[in-house]
Amino acid sequence: MEGFGILTLIVLGAAVVFVVMAVNVVPQQHAWVVERLGKYHKTLVPGLSIVVPFVDRIAYKHILKEIPLDVPPQVCITRDNTQLQVDGILYFQITDPMRASYGSSNYLAAITQLAQTTLRSVIGKMELDKTFEERDHINVTIVNAIDESAANWGVKVLRYEIKDLTPPQEILHAMQAQITAEREKRALIAASEGRKQEQINIATGEREAAIARSEGEKQASINRAEGQAKAIVALAEANAEALRQIAAAIREPGGQDAVNLKVAEQYVHAFSELAKTNNSIIVPANLGEMSGLIASAMQIVKTQK
Repeated sequence: MEGFGILTLIVLGAAVVFVVMAVNVVPQQHAWVVERLGKYHKTLVPGLSIVVPFVDRIAYKHILKEIPLDVPPQVCITRDNTQLQVDGILYFQITDPMRASYGSSNYLAAITQLAQTTLRSVIGKMELDKTFEERDHINVTIVNAIDESAANWGVKVLRYEIKDLTPPQEILHAMQAQITAEREKRALIAASEGRKQEQINIATGEREAAIARSEGEKQASINRAEGQAKAIVALAEANAEALRQIAAAIREPGGQDAVNLKVAEQYVHAFSELAKTNNSIIVPANLGEMSGLIASAMQIVKTQK
């Protein structure tokens, strides 16, 4: 009986060990590669999985998340023979666990070496200034080159980012001097453009002011001419109205006698003013002719009627 009990315990212990070895729980975003008798058998997906102990074994465990891979810094030679130290980081993801297990003995080292060689090749085709301007082009070129080869390793290269581009110290000093010169050049150009615009604005203002003054003078001349014309017309109309009133008054009873008297007064006044010229008194030779002159003037007035 004791031997039977010991055997039962052994069997139970073996069963427990068998169950523990057979049952596997794969975490999310993981994949385990199972070999049966040394040959690839299947890939365990996340969840509960059963394998045959002592026959099947979990040979590889892969993480299916996006993985950042730091590519070690390296010195590259540009097209214009300038040394440039480049440091970058590569992002990849395992898409085929079976190929990642058997496609390469070390896919991480393979990806790293391929990224470095591709980077040296791309940098070698560019001049130093272009390397700073074409960082996106460099990143895309490296990703396309690596992704084509990494497909055989069950790896998908997502992107590559350059962290640092470090030229030699003397190149940095020269670049800083060039940047300073460019900034001074832009400052001088901006100042000259400002002065140019200032002169343009002044000239434009003076031209507009001259035009405004000429327009004002023109309008003032027009206004004066119109005023003078209106004054002349008003004066002529006033004279015409005065003449009409005089003519009307002459036609009234006694009007003729009043005209005769007025003409005689004006004649005498004019003659008196003429006689006072140069402080000398001029007396007509025949004063009796004055009545005749007055009568002649009245005759002219009658004729004009």
